Amino acid sequence: MQAFTRLTGLVAPLDRVNVDTDQIIPKQFLKTIKRTGLREGLFFDWRKQKDGSPDPAFFLNQAQYQGATILLTRDNFGCGSSREHAPWALLDQGFRCVIAASFADIFYNNCFQNGILPVVLDGHHIQSMMNDVLARPGYQATVDLAAQTVTTPEGTAYGFSIDPFRKDCLYRGLDSIGLTLQHEPAIAAYEARRKTEASWLFPDLRP
Repeated sequence: MQAFTRLTGLVAPLDRVNVDTDQIIPKQFLKTIKRTGLREGLFFDWRKQKDGSPDPAFFLNQAQYQGATILLTRDNFGCGSSREHAPWALLDQGFRCVIAASFADIFYNNCFQNGILPVVLDGHHIQSMMNDVLARPGYQATVDLAAQTVTTPEGTAYGFSIDPFRKDCLYRGLDSIGLTLQHEPAIAAYEARRKTEASWLFPDLRP
């Protein structure tokens, strides 16, 4: 998993509340277990008009937000079913950080397992940033995980809270598998000892 330390990037606005995972990545895109190629399904129903053509009003179809790495949105982002494809799709689009007033718990946890930093800011800070992002093309922010701050182009720094364990894992690029592999020598030693102590459990090793 790619570590997250400090990111300065273009901010894209999704000015909606209660965005559920079926809106982030609709069910027809869940047939794959690969983490690539999912950007085509990201916010699929919102990106299209009734005739199937791109909706020019949706931010992903606007040139000024191409290449954005930070998504700014509202309350209860990622609610609904627990599908890991949702953070996969966001990551495949290039988003490394999602800033919202609140997140659904399962989605919030899945972000950390996939190298995305979910940042919770107060509603009035979200509103202030949303106003500026919508009014100023090219708006960039800096997200510093070590300092736990989001800094605006004007230099205003908003602090955010994060669990120390999750922070450390994301900073070092460790998901659950990476954490386990840190103990690989101890695991290998245990397995070797177990084969000697309880050889009857390993019939393939008998002479």
